[in-house]
Amino acid sequence: MAVTDPFATIQQPSAVLFACSMNAVRSPMAEGILKTMAGTRIYVDSCGVGTGDLDPFVIEVMGEIGIDMGRHRPKSFDMLEDGFFDVIISLSPEAQHRAIELTRTMACDIEYWPTLDVTMIEGNRETRLDAYRAVRDSLVQRIRQRFAYLD
Repeated sequence: MAVTDPFATIQQPSAVLFACSMNAVRSPMAEGILKTMAGTRIYVDSCGVGTGDLDPFVIEVMGEIGIDMGRHRPKSFDMLEDGFFDVIISLSPEAQHRAIELTRTMACDIEYWPTLDVTMIEGNRETRLDAYRAVRDSLVQRIRQRFAYLD
């Protein structure tokens, strides 16, 4: 019996959009992680339902794993330059609703990965950083699983 590649029959995305509420924490982390893994093999972007300022804790915890987020500029769905994605991965309920609305005009798959909004975590600096690290690490694990064929 011949062993086949399980991903050979699944069309892999060439363009991925990560979306969350403000494009300030979760979706920029996911974008940075996948861009680092995929290089130029996949077009990766991120956005939010609204926009906020990039969270400084994101810059710090992503820098710990060698990903520079200093150039990320949060943007909303309405600010996207490229409107063609093979898959939208939403990380918040608001982003999931917006992604579903987009499927009326765009043929793409949607995946929902509920991810903790760490901006709600209270405590001292180290407590908050630990929460951001936990979200970062869970995104790394989920992205490695979803895009395992890139390894």
